[in-house]
Amino acid sequence: MAYTELDTTSLPPEDRFAWWREVVGRGVAPVRVATDHAADFVGRAGFVPLGAVHLTTMSFPSLSSERPAHLVRRSDPETYELTLILGGAMHIAQERSETRLHAGDFAMWTSSRPYSGQALSGPDVGASRAVILHLPQGLVPLPQAKIRPLLASGLSARSGVGRILAQYVESLVQQAPALDEDMSRRLGRTSLDLATGFLAQQVGVQERLPPETRHEVLLAAIDTFIEDNLADPRLSPGAIASRHHISVRLLHQLFRGRRETVSARIRRRRLERCREDLTSPRLRDLPVHAIGARWGLTTAAGFGRAFRAAYGLSPGEHRNVFSREAVSRDAVHAEPMFPARHADDRCSARRRN
Repeated sequence: MAYTELDTTSLPPEDRFAWWREVVGRGVAPVRVATDHAADFVGRAGFVPLGAVHLTTMSFPSLSSERPAHLVRRSDPETYELTLILGGAMHIAQERSETRLHAGDFAMWTSSRPYSGQALSGPDVGASRAVILHLPQGLVPLPQAKIRPLLASGLSARSGVGRILAQYVESLVQQAPALDEDMSRRLGRTSLDLATGFLAQQVGVQERLPPETRHEVLLAAIDTFIEDNLADPRLSPGAIASRHHISVRLLHQLFRGRRETVSARIRRRRLERCREDLTSPRLRDLPVHAIGARWGLTTAAGFGRAFRAAYGLSPGEHRNVFSREAVSRDAVHAEPMFPARHADDRCSARRRN
């Protein structure tokens, strides 16, 4: 199954909400949904198959949902629903626990127990938007008794493994239309590892994780650390290893299965950031060498050589080419669709009319 994106606005207003309820029931789990916006319901959903793991994106107006016991008995995919709130607010209740969540929070519930929820949107909280990771319970190597306290509780996506997982999930949404089946399965395994690592951290049982899961979580933490510290000229394999309490040798071993070394990744990401800045109108007056220094490339000559090796142009040439192209585009857009006629022509036209 390929990536699928659905939008209610392609339907007549009177059919939209019924269609939405059916789609959500098939894509997530059977639920009862109610809303004050049924007369003209505007909702969007995307479905991303990732092997055994699935991902769903949703945006919708305020609504309430309920999965009572009889719907659980009728159909249970036996999943943990780990949900990243991107906009709006959510109130959720399950297993005698309830909480209110906002953008930047993870929420989790299980399809195997009754639950109720309410999504709120509006000027104060924004539109309701969420990304849901559907995790098969049998593939999460943690005791259900340990996970149960996490149900219907707020889990932060702003720091630690939560932030790493949130960034990863959002990047999956961006990549989804271009994923092939093999890549989807690989990303699904990584999603499961990161989600498991996140849940294990919440309940303090990281030692129960399989070695491959711990390695995936560690690699994701290293990737995030690199992105956060590209501007620091002291960023190096040694600094990364020290920050994560591992040896440089282990760091290189972790990267052995990738297409580039640690140093190559740092260099590539720095040059990509420089390339973006060189084409930014906001930074047009900043000298080229200062652009390099912004991203940890403090030697002008070294920055120039590395940039030319990567892109075939010096940083200054790249900026000039982009500036000329931008001026050319602006000139084309500024041309009137119909050239102005000479005043005599306009008078002639009026006389003929």
